[in-house]
Amino acid sequence: MANELRTQTMGNKVRSRKNLSLLKKLNITAIGGGHGLGRLMSTLSFLDKRLVGIVATTDNGGSTGKLREHQQCIAWGDIRNCMSQLADQPLAKELLNYRFNGESSLDGHSFGNLLLYTLDAISARPLDGIQLLSRLLKVRNRVLPMSETPTDLIAELDNNLQCFGEIRIDELMQMPKQLSLSPQVQGTPEALTHIARSDLIILGPGSFLTSVLPPLLVGDIARAIEKSPAKVIFIDNLVAEQSPAGALPLHEKLRWLENQLGYLPIDLVISPSASHAHPIPTIQSVAADSEVAHRHDMDSLLIAIEQAAEALLTAKPVATNEQPEPSPYSLP
Repeated sequence: MANELRTQTMGNKVRSRKNLSLLKKLNITAIGGGHGLGRLMSTLSFLDKRLVGIVATTDNGGSTGKLREHQQCIAWGDIRNCMSQLADQPLAKELLNYRFNGESSLDGHSFGNLLLYTLDAISARPLDGIQLLSRLLKVRNRVLPMSETPTDLIAELDNNLQCFGEIRIDELMQMPKQLSLSPQVQGTPEALTHIARSDLIILGPGSFLTSVLPPLLVGDIARAIEKSPAKVIFIDNLVAEQSPAGALPLHEKLRWLENQLGYLPIDLVISPSASHAHPIPTIQSVAADSEVAHRHDMDSLLIAIEQAAEALLTAKPVATNEQPEPSPYSLP
C-alpha cells in the first residue's frame, strides 16, 4: 500500500470528492498547536461537533508568556489562534488577533489572549471560558486545552543539562534526548472522552517539539491514544521548521517520536517527501498555499485526508449516524 499511496498526486482531486461522505461519518481528534492546528481544523470544520482539537498549552513566549508569568494561567495563544481560524466573521478574526502597541502595559498583548484569560477568570474552569467564546463566535467545533493546569515543557540534553520552556527549546542546536512536562498534569476529561470514541486521530502539522509533542507528554492522553481503536495520521510540515526537528528527515523524526513514547502510534503519514527508510505508508499529494509557502493549501490537505481515511478505514465499519453519540461534554 505504501508505494501506491506515494504515487498519488493532485490528479486525484475529482475522484476524491466522493470520499467526503466517509469523512462526514467520522469522529476526528486533531492534536497540536500554533497555526498548523488551526489550519487543519478550519479545513475540517464542516464536521461540526465530530471534530475536536486538543491544543498544546505550554507556550511561554510573547503575550501568552507575559500572562503566564504574572497570572499563573495556561497558555492561551494557540487556543486563540485556532478560534480565530474557525470564526466565520472576518471582524472576529481581526479582533482576536489584534495586538496592542505603544508604551502602555498592554504593549505586545493580543486582545484574544486577554479575552480568553478574562473569560477564564469569571468561569469555573478554563474550558467554560473557551466554550462561552465558541458560542459567541458560533464556532461549531470543539477546541479543548490539553490540560486545564499550567505546565511547562522541559528538554533533557545530551550533556545532562535541562532546557526550560518552548522558546529556548526551539532555539536548541540539536535534538534533545527527551521531553517532559513540569509539573506533570492530567488531560482535560472531554479530550480523553473524544479520543476514546474517535475514528481518526491527526497529529500536526506544526512545530514538532513544541506543538505536536506537548499533548502526547500528558500521560492519560498518551494512554488514551494507545487504547483508542482510532487510526493515527501524522501531517508533516511542508517547509523545514526553525528548530532542531527541522533538520531531521521524516524517518528520523518518527524514530525520535518512537523512542520518546516507547511505541510509534502513527499508521499513516501525509508529507511532501516520502520516507523510504520507514515502512509507514505516506501520502504525498499535498501542496502549499499560493500565498504562504509553509501553510497547506486547504483543498489539497482535505484531499490527502480523504485518501488517508479511505486507505485506513474502508475495511472497517463506520457509524452511519450523521451526529456523534450524546456525551455529557457536548456543546448544547
